[in-house]
Parts: sequence; C-alpha cells; structure tokens
Amino acid sequence: MKLTEKGIRNLKDAPKQIEEANRAFGRRGKVLGFYVTMGEYDSVGIYEAPNDESIMTTLLSLGTAGNVRTTTLKAFTPEEFAEMMTHM
Repeated sequence: MKLTEKGIRNLKDAPKQIEEANRAFGRRGKVLGFYVTMGEYDSVGIYEAPNDESIMTTLLSLGTAGNVRTTTLKAFTPEEFAEMMTHM
C-alpha cells in the first residue's frame, strides 16, 4: 500500500486505520501479517481469504476511504505451484 496525500495528512490516525482495516480483512479471511515499510511501499499486508472476491471487496472498501492506494500480489505455495505444473 502507498499513502495518498490524504493519508499523509491524516498520518496520526494511521494506527487506528490499520486496526480497522485488519478487522475488515479478518471478517472475510485471515490476517497473516501487517508491516509498515520503508521504500517504494508504505505498508504491506499479508492476508488469506476463501476467494478473490472477498479480498477485492475489502480492498475496494479500503480504497474508497482515500488514505491508501493498494497493489495486490496473489501468491501460491510451492505445493500449489507443483500441482499446477502437473496440468501442463
């Protein structure tokens, strides 16, 4: 996630917003981790959900608040990847 101009202006509210976002993700899946980062991105959240729609719904809700812009990355375990390779 990257902070928007609004997010930077409201930076003092960020800890509360992180808690609220993690609760929202937790209602639709599982929060595996959340980190405030240095570099290109301001934070990284690691979440597990039953389907892509659950995550997308939460991300859209988070985006409409206007404090962050999100980028997603879908990950597969080595076992899931190996299973995919059996279908090639």
